[in-house]
Amino acid sequence: MTRTLTVSGGVVVDAPADTVYDHVSDPMLMGQWSPENLGARVRERRERTYVGMVFEGHNRRGPVRWTTRCTVTAAERGRLFAFRVHAIGLRRPRLPGSIATWEYRFEPAEGGGTLVTETWQDDRRAWPDAVAGAFDRAATRGHTFADFQRRNIRTTLDNLKKAMEQPGTRP
Repeated sequence: MTRTLTVSGGVVVDAPADTVYDHVSDPMLMGQWSPENLGARVRERRERTYVGMVFEGHNRRGPVRWTTRCTVTAAERGRLFAFRVHAIGLRRPRLPGSIATWEYRFEPAEGGGTLVTETWQDDRRAWPDAVAGAFDRAATRGHTFADFQRRNIRTTLDNLKKAMEQPGTRP
């Protein structure tokens, strides 16, 4: 069976695209919405996110914690934010390799607000499907990464919407 390499989800947020982008593109804030990410440490902090910016994402799934090294690949304020995950490890991301690409698109929504689309792409293209499938089921307690990420995306977007639309509580 061929594995699914890309999954997406979207939500309309009642906030301007630039405002939503400013929050989503700050890797240190992602832990506020994601069911798995705990936030990040940015190596070279600047006022705004930029292409080439490197950060280490801190993650947790159940009792397991790990760190990833990520590089921003797109940073178009109010339009597009993307990064690729290219190293992983328990405390420090020591094991290099193509892991995943995450993308967030921001578009005007019909009727107002911003349509935020989150996309996960499996970059483990060199892995045979059977090996990836076995690893995925072990790492996600019986699911493929596509199914697992589909649920994570839904949770992240729902949490983002709730946070961005609560008066006086925007991150």
